[in-house]
Amino acid sequence: MKKDYLIYKLTDAVKEQCKIDNSLFPKYGVKRGLRNEDGSGVLVGLTNIGNVVGYEKNDEGGLTPIEGQLFYRGYELDSLVTPLLLEKRFGFEEIAFLLLSGTLPDKEELQAFKMLINENMPLDHKTLVHIVDLEGSNIMNILARSVLEMYTFDPNPDDVSRENLVRQAIELIARFPTIIAYAYNIYRHSRQGRSLHIRHPKEKLSLAENFLYMLKLDYTPLEARTLDLLLIIQAEHGGGNNSTFTVRVTSSTRTDTYSSIAAGIGSLKGPLHGGANIKVIDMLHHLQEAIHDWTDSDEIDTYLNRMLRKETYDRSGLIYGIGHAVYTLSDPRAVELKKLAGDLAKEKGKEKEYNFIRLLEQEAIKCVTLHKHSKKPVCSNVDFYSGFVYELIGLPVEIYTPMFAMARIVGWMAHRIEELNFEGKRIIRPAYKNVLSPCQYIPLEDR
Repeated sequence: MKKDYLIYKLTDAVKEQCKIDNSLFPKYGVKRGLRNEDGSGVLVGLTNIGNVVGYEKNDEGGLTPIEGQLFYRGYELDSLVTPLLLEKRFGFEEIAFLLLSGTLPDKEELQAFKMLINENMPLDHKTLVHIVDLEGSNIMNILARSVLEMYTFDPNPDDVSRENLVRQAIELIARFPTIIAYAYNIYRHSRQGRSLHIRHPKEKLSLAENFLYMLKLDYTPLEARTLDLLLIIQAEHGGGNNSTFTVRVTSSTRTDTYSSIAAGIGSLKGPLHGGANIKVIDMLHHLQEAIHDWTDSDEIDTYLNRMLRKETYDRSGLIYGIGHAVYTLSDPRAVELKKLAGDLAKEKGKEKEYNFIRLLEQEAIKCVTLHKHSKKPVCSNVDFYSGFVYELIGLPVEIYTPMFAMARIVGWMAHRIEELNFEGKRIIRPAYKNVLSPCQYIPLEDR
């Protein structure tokens, strides 16, 4: 039998075997995607870390949409971000300390934590050589493989004591920016023929500043503060988001930190999760060319409705960056990002593009709501703006999703530490109902 025919036959068999009658899901009470019929998530655990709020339960048992809220260790995101913006100071390290410890640091603790992060940012020679050897087109894969390689150089990689987990958390938070910056510069050198620059992190710079320095050398203060804000708002999003849940599931087996975090990176890479911002920026570029008058709401509506009818763009019927599994009236991360996005657009002479994306957001929400005939309101999510902001900062699209991981490593490690340290912990092991009838074995000669 020819190999091509065998692959065709196996593929055709897979198509048939993957068919499951949709009526069986409600029959057995299966919550597809771990979502309830009303759109809320199935409750699978308890946490003291993050809280994502987009609706309230009403007296009738339904859901009442509210303005989105995101809490880090009980503090609403806006209450943490607003002082940082007013004082024009960097805050990612402060938020990382909060998420890991559950308390806000005082000045002395914050300074010591910043120094600890800074001291752990440089890579040893073996890790650097490893990244060079891993040159490739996908920085997320290089990041995951580099994390797995860190297991080799860790003196206690399998130790899940609190002290060792905190040490590993600090090292991962500190080294993600360095790995990503170096991996991209090596990619740029090997794929684009550009000069290869390996800049070592500097003392007394924030994590956001050091990343921009290692990546592209020059940056403005507003670029650095905007990146710092992006890292803060993407650092944590509750235990139910796919990548964090992946980290918790793998952590419940008591596997090592590096295997668990590599699994989280694999989850985040997917276009339905962390890879969504790339889809948004590609869509935005398309719309900038397809729509002639960026101020004409009618022309924008006409084209967006064509997209929803699968007549144009990628014919998916989607407007990327619109809608969220939890948030209804607003995504607080997008609200915070707009505060600096407008200032950055003005600094870069991109106010026309910024006004266009704001109008596009407004009309897209309206068009999606009318198209779906749904009573549940929709809003733009953080991905609608994050890709645009990355572009304003001058960051290459190849590192958009890795930068999401650079922020979310804080939340991942906070949840891993919690998963391994609460009393009564058990391996996470849900069930799948098998709906196939028993089969009678047929001897090989009779098949």
